[in-house]
Amino acid sequence: MKILVCIKQVPASNQVRVDEETGVLIRDGVSAKMNPYDLFALEFALQLKERFSCEVDVLTMGPLQAKSVLNEAVYMGADRGVLLSDRKFAGADVIATSYTLAQGIKATGSYDLILCGKQTTDGDTGQVGPEMAEFLGVEHVSNVFEVLFVNEEKMLVKVNFEHHTYEQEIRYPCLLTIEKEANIPRLPSYKRKKQTTDDVISVLSLEDFTDKDPSHYGLNGSETSVERIFSPEKNDDRIMLSGEPSEQVQALYALLKERHVF
Repeated sequence: MKILVCIKQVPASNQVRVDEETGVLIRDGVSAKMNPYDLFALEFALQLKERFSCEVDVLTMGPLQAKSVLNEAVYMGADRGVLLSDRKFAGADVIATSYTLAQGIKATGSYDLILCGKQTTDGDTGQVGPEMAEFLGVEHVSNVFEVLFVNEEKMLVKVNFEHHTYEQEIRYPCLLTIEKEANIPRLPSYKRKKQTTDDVISVLSLEDFTDKDPSHYGLNGSETSVERIFSPEKNDDRIMLSGEPSEQVQALYALLKERHVF
């Protein structure tokens, strides 16, 4: 089995500025880390590798400094990493991001199983994994937290819905998004770090894709745009209502009516 794990470099702090004109995060000068949810997907793959001698690749999209999360994944046990990096990819929404990743996967090779974290801490949409699967034309299941059965043709997984769980059989090739309850991620290995060579990380750009039309990527390929992003304003204003409960209700009703809430 050949497995690909999609990971992302995200800001290590929530104190990130936003470009008021484009609505995208300003990542320059901000410390970064691997998206925490992707660690569970990577551990999921590495456990399969230990059980079935799978080959595990990792892929990310971003600037050249995103190589650091690929290296981290290799130190944890992945075999090689692929970075999709091109200025034409910048500013992508979830649709353009999903399309770019799908094109990168096609340019990288053929995989039986593609794994993603359930969401990212900077976007929190949870949409990229399923949209990638649609662009790739493969079956997909979200919110997986356990593998019940695996063979050369299919796997049986356990899926977490908010109030119940169910079992889903899925055939390869397929894509799964992994819940944080699935496992406890391992730490990077210092021994693997010392043994790793530079050639385990490759970089692909738009010129390496089958679809080289720049209008399909980045801001140009985005179907959605952010009208406005702003930091929430802190407001300590408050009104205390006193008296009997019935009196407080009447006072609250009068206040809401005065402010045209209803």
